[in-house]
Order: sequence, then C-alpha cells, then structure tokens
Amino acid sequence: MLNMKPIRFFRHVACEGPGYLGTLLDRLQWPYELVCIDKGHAVPAGLDDVAGLVFLGGPMSANDRNGWIDDELALIRKAQQQRLPMLGICLGSQLLSKALGGEVHEGAAGQEIGWHLLQPVEGLASRHWLSGLGTEILAFHWHGETFTLPPHAELILGSACYRQQAYVCGKTLALQFHIEMTAAMVREWTDLYHADLAQGGDCNQAATQITRDLEERVAALHVLAEQLFGQWLAGIEMND
Repeated sequence: MLNMKPIRFFRHVACEGPGYLGTLLDRLQWPYELVCIDKGHAVPAGLDDVAGLVFLGGPMSANDRNGWIDDELALIRKAQQQRLPMLGICLGSQLLSKALGGEVHEGAAGQEIGWHLLQPVEGLASRHWLSGLGTEILAFHWHGETFTLPPHAELILGSACYRQQAYVCGKTLALQFHIEMTAAMVREWTDLYHADLAQGGDCNQAATQITRDLEERVAALHVLAEQLFGQWLAGIEMND
C-alpha cells in the first residue's frame, strides 16, 4: 500500500473528521490527506494525484449558496466522469446526490439522530456490499435532510425514519449515516449539538440514550465500517 496514491478527505467542520476511517487507512499503511474546508482550504481541482475522494459531514446544507460547495459539486462531476471512486458521508452523500443529478431536501420524518437500525434493500449491489452483515444493521445517524437517488444509482440500505440511506453508483458509495464515528466523537457531538437534541421527535434520541452502551455500539459500528470501507477500497485497487 505504500506506493498507492493517497485518499483525499474533505472536512467541513472540525468535529467531523476521518475518525475510524483514518484508523483503518493507517492500519493498511494507505496514505491519506485532509482538505480542511473549515480552515479555509481551497478545493483542489486536480485528480491525477489521488486514488479516491471522501466527502465528510457537516451541519450545513448541500443547497446552501456557498463557493466551496459549488467547487465540490464541480469536482464530484469531474471525478465521476473519470470513474474515480468517491465516498460521501451524511452531508457528503447529499453533495454526491446533488452533483450527480439527484435532489436534497428536508426529511419528512424530522431529524434522525442517534442509533437507528438499517434494513438492506434486496438487489445485486446490496448483496455485494453488505455480504454477511445480516438483515438489521445498527448505525449512527445525525441529519435532518435527505437525498433522492441520482440516475443509475442503486439503493442498498434504508431505515424506518428515512427510506434513502445508502446507494452505489459505479464506484461511488453514498451513506446518509456515519460509519466513521469513535466513542469520543459521539460524546463530542452530544456536547456540541444541544440544539439538535432539544428538538425532539420520533427519530431523535436523547443524549443519555445515544451514549448508553456506547463502547459496544461503536465496536459494532466499526464492523460495518470495515465492511463498507473495505469494499470501497477494493474498487480503488481494481482501478490501479
């Protein structure tokens, strides 16, 4: 892995970094780099020097009028044309959807925050990406918007609160939920985002519920992360 091109992460807010995905890459000795939009870093337009792109989460909307959002949308379209593997998490998945022809809008169920079950959507892509994970998968969520599928995308996961949770489109994987979380990140978010938690709702858990049995839940989440991120990285190796 030492001769591989790096994975380029786009961070939009300081508390939503690579997390466990960075740990996995370190274990594989796969290089990665971080573009910190929250620190004013420009969006690099070039793609020849990277193996893949990861767009992380953030509290903003993909529909905001913002220069860096426009730059990321343009970069996503360029990367898709070049068949460069991309991964989007939460806001990142919404940016992917908008750039590739879908829409981003407020979710009818309100905010989905905390630990919620995912259900696989039957299909060839789902069987490939989710092999061995079972029929109910617990994941961490923190969002109030959702996406529609862009053309040629295949839905692989849904939930009771939000039907569109994950899709694949070529070598691109979009995840509405968070697989990168560590226990420290979960605790930090519950401390930082009191206003979100205070809104309540059927799909919005309290901080005490979110942090209950946290280490065990995060350990199970990392099994999911290794499966999904591993499959995504396998697509990069096939490109090489």
